[in-house]
Amino acid sequence: MTIDATMVGRTYSAAESYQVGREKIREFADAIGDSNPAYRGDDAIAPPTFAFVIGSRALEELLNDEELGLRLDRIVHGAQKLTYTRPIKAGDELAATATITTVRKAGPVEVIMYETTLTTVDGEPVATSTSTLSHNRGDAS
Repeated sequence: MTIDATMVGRTYSAAESYQVGREKIREFADAIGDSNPAYRGDDAIAPPTFAFVIGSRALEELLNDEELGLRLDRIVHGAQKLTYTRPIKAGDELAATATITTVRKAGPVEVIMYETTLTTVDGEPVATSTSTLSHNRGDAS
């Protein structure tokens, strides 16, 4: 099945909330080579791109939607923009929900734009990510 406008508005929530730990923040900062002291200690905040770790759990649900019929080996991740209400902090318990906002065809390529919202489990907004995926069905119809 090809992607069409009826898919706009579909939402995908991560199966579980994510408990942000000091060690996870430190490990992530180390992995990206950022030694900023704000990413360490009891009051650690996460590097801005840490949001993808949490949001990827909702993205996984989108990618596994059988009705979309996406193949990971035919996807290119395009643009991504993060907007924060406040930093992600050690001790946060966050929920992630991805919503398809736009779909369009460009020849054999399907372009899917989606927005992922991160909130505390109590509903406090933390961050929003807007992202673009390009999917090529190749010979599939």
